[in-house]
Amino acid sequence: MSDRALTFAAAELAAVYVPGIGSEELRLVETAGCAPSRYRLPESLPLSGDAPAAQAFRTDQPLWLNSAELASYSAGGPTPPPAEASLGALPLRTGSTRLGCLVVLGSSPGGFDAEQRRFLERYADAVVGVLQAGTDRTTPSSLLAPALRSLRVGSFVLVPDTGLIEADETLLELVGIAPDDFDGKAETLLAHAFPEDMHALMSVLEPSTQPSVRRELEFRVRCSTGEIRWLSLSSRVVASADDRPEQVLGVVTATSVQRRGDDDVSRIQWLTAALDDAATVRDVSRVMVTALREPLGADRVALADLQDDRLMVTLLDPPQPAAWPEIWRPQWRSEWPDAPVSALPTLQLALRDGRVDLWPAGTAFEPGLAGIGTGGLAVLPLPAKGRVAGVCLVGWDRPHEFVPEERSLLTATAALVGQALKRAHEHDAEQELATMLQRSLLPRRLPVLPGGTAVARYLPARRGLQVGGDWYDVIDLSEERVALVIGDVQGHSAGAATIMGQMRTAVRAYAVEGHPPDVVVSHANRLLVGMETDLFATCCYAELDMEEGNVLFVRAGHLPPLLRHPDGRTEEVHVEGGPPLGIIADAEYPMTACALAPGTVLALVTDGLVEAADLPLDEGLRRTRTALGAADPADPGRMADELLGDIGRREDDVALLLLRYDGMKTRPIRAGWAVWRLPDAVMHARRFTARTLRRWKVEEGADAVLLVVSELVTNALVHTGGPVHVDLILRGDRLRVSVNDASPRAPAKPVIVDWESTGGRGLLLVEAMSESFGSVPVAGGKQVWSEIAVPRREPAPSDSDLPTERGGLP
Repeated sequence: MSDRALTFAAAELAAVYVPGIGSEELRLVETAGCAPSRYRLPESLPLSGDAPAAQAFRTDQPLWLNSAELASYSAGGPTPPPAEASLGALPLRTGSTRLGCLVVLGSSPGGFDAEQRRFLERYADAVVGVLQAGTDRTTPSSLLAPALRSLRVGSFVLVPDTGLIEADETLLELVGIAPDDFDGKAETLLAHAFPEDMHALMSVLEPSTQPSVRRELEFRVRCSTGEIRWLSLSSRVVASADDRPEQVLGVVTATSVQRRGDDDVSRIQWLTAALDDAATVRDVSRVMVTALREPLGADRVALADLQDDRLMVTLLDPPQPAAWPEIWRPQWRSEWPDAPVSALPTLQLALRDGRVDLWPAGTAFEPGLAGIGTGGLAVLPLPAKGRVAGVCLVGWDRPHEFVPEERSLLTATAALVGQALKRAHEHDAEQELATMLQRSLLPRRLPVLPGGTAVARYLPARRGLQVGGDWYDVIDLSEERVALVIGDVQGHSAGAATIMGQMRTAVRAYAVEGHPPDVVVSHANRLLVGMETDLFATCCYAELDMEEGNVLFVRAGHLPPLLRHPDGRTEEVHVEGGPPLGIIADAEYPMTACALAPGTVLALVTDGLVEAADLPLDEGLRRTRTALGAADPADPGRMADELLGDIGRREDDVALLLLRYDGMKTRPIRAGWAVWRLPDAVMHARRFTARTLRRWKVEEGADAVLLVVSELVTNALVHTGGPVHVDLILRGDRLRVSVNDASPRAPAKPVIVDWESTGGRGLLLVEAMSESFGSVPVAGGKQVWSEIAVPRREPAPSDSDLPTERGGLP
């Protein structure tokens, strides 16, 4: 299907280049089309070179070359160089981020026509979308095919003699036929077409033209839901040995509007329908260029927003800087330029009056407009709700005669575009706000874990406000324990996102306090019930011991976790669950234990990945398990991208959290001591510490450790009540001293230290002797800890099996 669609766009070869390591070169990552076996493109291109792809990447402007222009480039073209070929290089970027370049090779020596360029520009935008979805990949694995699928290009092969037609799933979807209901007959497709369009379709299905002649038409179909859909068809005939039509090859795409007629009424109808479907400022700009430049034979079209006293240019067509005056194209800007209205009196007058101005050939303009319309210039203020939202310039190089009907057409066009531009700005601002809100509520980065690698993906819903209630988090509880959580708040709104942020914060707070998994989820449930919101949430919480590989799961109305074992087997973990959060205040959430072997991948997902209107939950889980088993766990980032698959049609937001458990390379050694509240308790704590250090063969640095233990135990005994416990953990060349007590108040260092001060000096000593030092809340109190560097040693094989000491007198 991809080869057919590219062929009808006159592209024999498509290739994607992305920046290499260090961004000193572009490297080839994927090719598609029917010509890769005949032509080869360079595997890498220097960014500073004169190759078309490098030039387009540096300038952020598309480059279209016919065969003569392509021959003038010494590098970056196909090998062997074809005698007659054209090339297009389209930069791939989002905002100010340059992602790469799409290179297309055509067979026409005259280059790509306007319609083909528009299709290939849409193709480049789709590739950008796929690249954005996989920004964490080291090397993108599949870009071109998913991008083409997102454009919804269907294809078919028809045998005229039999009336049988081979149609792909995309074409059947466009026509509104389920694949299981299609019998392979052309009349089955025709049954969905409008009778008024049947004559044109029959000329395609029963060709009488010469082979290789292309047919292009638009027609309407009525889907089973009653929806009327406009489709665009392009086809050509393949002849047999006796010059009879043997096959008809074609592609079909969805078009959101009806055909554009030659009369003014048809043009306005087409423009109204097109603008109604244009969501973003970029969409509105493209519709306006399509509506004005080709029908009016114009050479230039510019669209600019009016912000205060400056014009913010959103589109220049053609985009080449040399086609516009200097004021419109400052080279130091990374985005579109802006121009002061005060420097353009002609535009200032039109914007003040709010009416269309038509300037004939030979008019002398100020330098800021010189060269835009030497043969005629139309200045169109764009009104929107009582004010001027922007301006459009339409220029001709050759003398243009403005007929009376054109003023009416341009005035009507300006009014429609002004309203659409205002809606598009509101849409863009809404989506930007939604994106910022979502990013602020989700983790900015995941922690680096000892003994494992965690990756996550989040994709907003494709409908409405692109912000939802799915969330994930990875909580580093200690050096050997980590908590993973994934959840879904009901709905797709700012309210759902707000609740999501509160739930994520609450779960993290309860987990860091040291509560077990069932208590963490129970506390979060009672919090959501107490918030008296109409929304509920599902959640799956897992606490993993990175040293032993043991994991405790708690599930609150959420999907079960998935495991991929080292041998590739997959399974759903049967976790006994409780009700969703926010429904029953006293709900119980039992824990389920599971052991992970090194090399196991744990996957937590939300229902947006495995369930849709046309995808039952069981089938979605089966597909996800299949993809999980087939993916390579060596690269968890790519593994996550492959699990997402084709996300172009998602109507629900998606969250995915993967953890590959590798096991800890260095196993810590532990010892503990329960401090009795006796007059000589500190002495006993020091003796326990000294014995432990001798057994662990930690001799250098022992004085510092003993000092820290003395100060922390003394501080706990003097300033708190209840039990006190000392824990020693040796991992590599770091010794961690932890003292737990029953007081939630963190120890406070003295603000002023002088000769008369008697308190607080101990904490200053601890901080001075430690590599790092701090205090964290735990269940029933707090933990004060210190890490001290000790000489590296090889632990004895039996060290990890030594019993842990528990309080008492020596």
